Amino acid sequence: MINILELNTKELTKFIEKFGAKPYSARQILKWVYKFGQNDFNLMTDLAKSFRENLNHSAKVEVPTIQLDHLSFDGTRKWLFDVGTQNGIETVFIPEENRGTLCISSQVGCALECTFCSTGRQGFNRNLTSAEIIGQLWLANNKLREQENYKSLKNDERIITNVVMMGMGEPLTNYKHVVHALEMMLDDTVYGLSRRKVTLSTSGLVPAIDKLSLDCPVSLAISLHAPNDQLRNEIVPVNKKYPLDKLMASCSRYIERAPRDFVTFEYVMLEGINDSDEQAKELIKLIKDVPSKINLIPFNPFPKSGYKCSKKVVIKSFQKILMDAGIITTIRKTRGDDIDAACGQLVGQVKDKTKRTQRLQLV
Repeated sequence: MINILELNTKELTKFIEKFGAKPYSARQILKWVYKFGQNDFNLMTDLAKSFRENLNHSAKVEVPTIQLDHLSFDGTRKWLFDVGTQNGIETVFIPEENRGTLCISSQVGCALECTFCSTGRQGFNRNLTSAEIIGQLWLANNKLREQENYKSLKNDERIITNVVMMGMGEPLTNYKHVVHALEMMLDDTVYGLSRRKVTLSTSGLVPAIDKLSLDCPVSLAISLHAPNDQLRNEIVPVNKKYPLDKLMASCSRYIERAPRDFVTFEYVMLEGINDSDEQAKELIKLIKDVPSKINLIPFNPFPKSGYKCSKKVVIKSFQKILMDAGIITTIRKTRGDDIDAACGQLVGQVKDKTKRTQRLQLV
């Protein structure tokens, strides 16, 4: 039995051909599923009864089940979704005055080992399917419409205006399923989001960045966090394979096809590690040839991290140096930290296959 959430418009059209259905029926199904949030074929009343019966026997709309649902005092909402075999993933919605951003996970745990990230400390179990990725958007959209402050909205009024692939996992190590899900987010028959409003964040897998620019260019964010190879090798180990000179070159190539004329560099502020004035100046030199925006992220502590957040005055000083050099630099507002939904705090439930958690306990 096939999950409808696995199929884009072209794939669904081909699937229903065996029932003698016309291409417009695929668009009808997708409208019911994504615009109206319907998962019961029997209630898709503009489809022929015999066709609905065929769908009931051969297809389903299946999404992860909700284990936990937390609402922060600031309106941020976090879900823990059960994806089977003792694994859970976290998804976060961040409301702002003029937009609503959904932070989506791409893996159970993370295959990389960035030292300051609580998700990375949890180890890795598996990649999510495209249905599990799209399913997060489907569930969040439906659950948000049940909130009192959104109940009056019409189906064509968006609550989720932006999607960021910044949840659990490194999206580009799950390339096939992530790109398939991205294409569905952009599809006018599905969610119809703008490429400018869909952002993929990566730690810097250069070949995959180049491939993404050809296959599905969306807005690009790079988890940078260090201004030189020596430090980045320590806190973002993938840098040993794809050092900064190669990463910067790939960013320049990406901009040629990207929906925005800049790359966002994410830089978590770690006290005494990467936050000195000298390192700010080093960062300026590093990115001088890449049109960019820098997002400084106050570190969100978690147990046994071994790091502290830079002091506010230090972050402000770091920002000023960058701004004085003509680089647009923002400081990310911490949201949802009372429910552990802030950047770097997503942990979910991971049945670790890497034995990383065992190794870390021995250190």
